[in-house]
Amino acid sequence: MVRLFTDIDLDGLGCGLIAKLAFGDQANVYYCSYRNLNQRVEMVINHPGNHQEEIIITDLAVNQSVEEMLEKRYQQGRPVQMIDHHVTALHFNEYKWGRVITEYENGKKTCATSLFYDYLIEQKKLERNPALEEFIDLVRQYDTWEWDENNNVTAKRLNDLFYILNREQFEEEMLKRLTENKESFTLTDTENMILDLEEQKINRYIHSKSRQMIQTFAGDYCIGIVHAEQYLSELGNALNNIYPHLDMIVLLNISGKKMGFRTIHDEVNAAEFAQSYGGGGHPKASGADLSKEAFQTFVVEVFGVNPLKPDTDRNEYNVKESAVGTSYQNHNGEISFIVPTGDGTYYIVHKGEREAPLYSSFIEAERALKRNYASWLRFDNEYLKQLSAFLKLPVEELKENYNETISNHFVDIMNV
Repeated sequence: MVRLFTDIDLDGLGCGLIAKLAFGDQANVYYCSYRNLNQRVEMVINHPGNHQEEIIITDLAVNQSVEEMLEKRYQQGRPVQMIDHHVTALHFNEYKWGRVITEYENGKKTCATSLFYDYLIEQKKLERNPALEEFIDLVRQYDTWEWDENNNVTAKRLNDLFYILNREQFEEEMLKRLTENKESFTLTDTENMILDLEEQKINRYIHSKSRQMIQTFAGDYCIGIVHAEQYLSELGNALNNIYPHLDMIVLLNISGKKMGFRTIHDEVNAAEFAQSYGGGGHPKASGADLSKEAFQTFVVEVFGVNPLKPDTDRNEYNVKESAVGTSYQNHNGEISFIVPTGDGTYYIVHKGEREAPLYSSFIEAERALKRNYASWLRFDNEYLKQLSAFLKLPVEELKENYNETISNHFVDIMNV
């Protein structure tokens, strides 16, 4: 009997699926989270009837206590294998039973399913299967977010299908498909129709959540916090792109007592951040259990903070990188401007006061402004209405001579 402990996401499911293809009825798969992994592994280790059974752990890392128990078991000649691809698990390579590889020699990122497949092929427990390899690479591309760079929508749709169906139904369907057809892997027309509807649902969900997120600081990181129970990868990636001035998005699942961390910035390590809360994962996508400490930080202390507002993309006058300055506002009613100097640099005027730093680009200035004041781009109608009243000019006249009027009254307008 093989006892496989693996994660509850698509990559974990992939490991469970190929274990059943390799070992059939001899595979006993446990789908775990960081919350229950250690307890489950410990129970199997301590049961006398399991001494000769092979323990395999994929896509998850046990704590130090269970790690020591696994080493002792291995030293006693009992089968143990741990396979992972997260940088936070690299120390397991110190053991003969540990195999943690984050990248292949060709530079492509690994996933647990692809590494487990390689291992089973090496051990001659499984024969090569072209359809299965296509399935595994879709899992790998989704789990490493390579699909986004390659625009491989099929990888994303496979993950969407996994969450639409329950785990048992998805696993049963994939086992059947990969057993009957070993030449190629495709989604059916019916599945694609279902996924088209799901994509619309995801877009509506992202739109809703983008207006519920709040901004705060956690250590040196400027983060966005949003409560979400589904579509975490899609939501995290979308919110990072809507609010690129944020270092990271924290996704809270209160009912599930879990947290997800997502970033698009190379200089930000979400895995290290997750480790500080007892979790782990990838540099750009990680998770942890929602502890009391985390609840205090991400819920209680920010309870009174107002949600961010996304920038409008429909303005004609108050636009980014405008030659006459761009206006912003925050929930405190504070007005800010990003102003070009004329030599390629920019400065910020906040509440009528010019701030000292010069920024080498508009993007750099906007990032500083939004991080410091949680401001958003003001809508044309509100902005023009205020200028019209201040300058005592009809809105239509202001529109006709916008750049010239702003330039002539520049100093006064910065104090609006």
